[in-house]
Amino acid sequence: MAARILANLIVMGSGILGRAIFQAYRQALANASKSGVAQETVQNIRRTSKIMAEPEARQILGVTEHSSWEEILKKYDNLFEQNAKNGSFYLQSKVHRAKECLEAVYQNKSQGTPDIN
Repeated sequence: MAARILANLIVMGSGILGRAIFQAYRQALANASKSGVAQETVQNIRRTSKIMAEPEARQILGVTEHSSWEEILKKYDNLFEQNAKNGSFYLQSKVHRAKECLEAVYQNKSQGTPDIN
């Protein structure tokens, strides 16, 4: 009889605790969306995951500041193909991000926009 009462108390207690945790989670989400924390966090994650610094991009592709766009494309094609055949997807994506970064820099230079970095 005592075991049955103890089992009922454990089941009821875990149900109450589960509901309380669920309500607290819902309230935390509501508070975050009201204050804009959720949107800011998502924007920061997106911002930091795609931006690569120009020096890092140049180092990955092995080019200098004085390299022409054609030279950068040759290096990119070579490294991208090497990693496609027997390299890693991670390195391939780094090479691609480096080209994207330098592409934006060269587009800004061709438009005459001052460099923000």
